[in-house]
Amino acid sequence: MTQTITEKIIARHAGRDAVQPGEIVEVRVDQTWSDDLGAPITLGLLEKQGIDKVFDTERVFVACMVNGPARDIQTAGVLREIRRLAGRYRVPLYEFGNAGIHNTIAIEQGFALPGELIVGGNSHSCMAGAIGAYATGMGSTDIAAILATGHTWLEVPRTIRYRFKGKPGRWVLGKDFILHTIGRIGVAGADDAAMEFVGDPISALPMEERFSMTNMAIEAGAQNAIVEPDDLAIAYAKARARRPFEPVYGDPDAAVSSEIVIDVDGLEPVIALPWLPSNTQPLSKMKGTPIDQVYIGSCTNGWLHDLRLAAEIMKGRHVANGIRVIVIPSTTEIYKQAMREGLAGIFVEAGAAFSLPTCGPCIGAHMGVLGDGDRCLSTSNRNFRGRQGSAKSETYLCNPLVAAASAVKGHICGPDDI
Repeated sequence: MTQTITEKIIARHAGRDAVQPGEIVEVRVDQTWSDDLGAPITLGLLEKQGIDKVFDTERVFVACMVNGPARDIQTAGVLREIRRLAGRYRVPLYEFGNAGIHNTIAIEQGFALPGELIVGGNSHSCMAGAIGAYATGMGSTDIAAILATGHTWLEVPRTIRYRFKGKPGRWVLGKDFILHTIGRIGVAGADDAAMEFVGDPISALPMEERFSMTNMAIEAGAQNAIVEPDDLAIAYAKARARRPFEPVYGDPDAAVSSEIVIDVDGLEPVIALPWLPSNTQPLSKMKGTPIDQVYIGSCTNGWLHDLRLAAEIMKGRHVANGIRVIVIPSTTEIYKQAMREGLAGIFVEAGAAFSLPTCGPCIGAHMGVLGDGDRCLSTSNRNFRGRQGSAKSETYLCNPLVAAASAVKGHICGPDDI
């Protein structure tokens, strides 16, 4: 029986030779994680149930990434409780000096590897699919069950194959590929499916841009997104791997639910307008739109690759009058490398704020919450009403090159415009 890469990974972890879409199976989990929103519930459930240890302390970690450092007295208490629980269960904790967004940490630190089955406590855990893993997000109680048993259950998804072709225009990144795709199929266009990305334009992308694509699969309603691991992905994984791994590849003649051709020939950068990631327009139609704030970061576009691209645009230039700019690396390691390379200095000299790793602005928690009437151009993944603060604010999504150029110009534009 021929199978897709997603089906093969699930079958292997279910102890089966094969699985079919629609089947509900119990699977072994290779890696999981939680954050400061879910960890109190997840670890608290273990304590309440009298469970003394997690299934494997090397296959779970917690990142205090949303409200850390504590933004108020209440969150300080929550973070203190997380430290207690993490200490009790001997779970690695990422905050302050090793802080980071868990979806990025998992990949950067070699916790997520080709051929593995990953379940993270966050909807954007699907980002790890770009390394050739099955990766999905689940809720706090599901993660608690995984911590106790090392297993979970899931419904085998149907696979929708997205075959990319053509040569995109200048300044187009993987972020534009996924925004263009979501704009075409809608926020429920891949509902509970596996999005499989194939084609020469995908193979030409650096790993960080592939990650930005699989990160936003949940914005199309997908259960997971995946790119079969090529030489680049294998080399990337080997340089970080904490344990041996075995890549998985789908059968060439495997049946898929459908195949959609995405022609990116001549594609220009894409902007997602409020209040859906699917509400997209080409950059050329959005030029001149005034903005108040620019946010470069999040687990979608807070990689070193993204910071380098933005710094190339902002070097020797200055943020436009009246524009607030926040640049936030996804992890401490990225932060430190940005310091070594002088990227942080470029941003600060340009008039931007350069912050320690946090999800704060992305989720409207702190470090740049939007007020009534504010309009933000963001490299993050969601622009729902009220996502980054006030329900009377607006968020537009874009790639980091467009974000940097717009910060300098003072309105939405592309690098060619400066």
